[in-house]
Amino acid sequence: MTMSFSGTSWLERHELLLMLVVRNVKIRYKNSVLGFFWSLLTPICFIAIYAIFAGILGIRTSMIGGETFDFMPYLITGIIVWQYTATCFNDALHAITGNANLIKKARFPRLLLPLAMVLANAFNFLLTLLVLLAYLAFTRPAFGPVGWLPLALLAQTALCLGLALLIATSNVFFRDTEHIIGVASMAWFFLTPVFYPASRQIEFLAAYDLAPWLVYLNPMTGILGAYRAFFLGLAPAAGGFAISAAVSVCVLVAGLALFQSSEGNFGDVL
Repeated sequence: MTMSFSGTSWLERHELLLMLVVRNVKIRYKNSVLGFFWSLLTPICFIAIYAIFAGILGIRTSMIGGETFDFMPYLITGIIVWQYTATCFNDALHAITGNANLIKKARFPRLLLPLAMVLANAFNFLLTLLVLLAYLAFTRPAFGPVGWLPLALLAQTALCLGLALLIATSNVFFRDTEHIIGVASMAWFFLTPVFYPASRQIEFLAAYDLAPWLVYLNPMTGILGAYRAFFLGLAPAAGGFAISAAVSVCVLVAGLALFQSSEGNFGDVL
């Protein structure tokens, strides 16, 4: 006997999810000349832009834990990883409000909309990582333990889905969410060690006699550290990643709770 959820079988839900993911991927490049190839060209453009930026500023090396290393691979890894979160952050605003016709169908499992959006962005992110791998293999072929990569991917995807559920739900009832998200996204970016090492934040906390583990309450700090542990071979903070991963799971649980308690009213509001 086939199990069902909201009048839709599990098989039907999986097929529908796949269809929505494919639709989201196609929409991103609809009517563009190069289409799907932008998934590969965009990170290449990012690398070129930031290489020029670093060259103008004369930044070639940086230091972590007394070890000098190339700044560009460190920066590019941070930027590309952050883009996955930022894209989900922004796309979540319209995951529900942009699909009012589907929301008003009683049998439609609404959770699939933000989930499909995150998975579509995850697919694009994986393609971006291929470009990053090629770039790093050419500039500094020294990778760390591969086990850090799936752990980082899982934690970041859980975080992105949780955020998507929270943002998508909030935007249905409070349209000011879009403006708040713009400011919050910028603040979060600069509070995340993309341009600088997490040790700078730890030093800042130490000046006020605050515990160093507090920096990992920003989940992107530990997640970014895990990516760099693989891509750059930098020593990871395993305990810090555990804290960030736990925060990501909590965000996911909170997002699911809010979404499920509110989805019954989506149709009335939209």
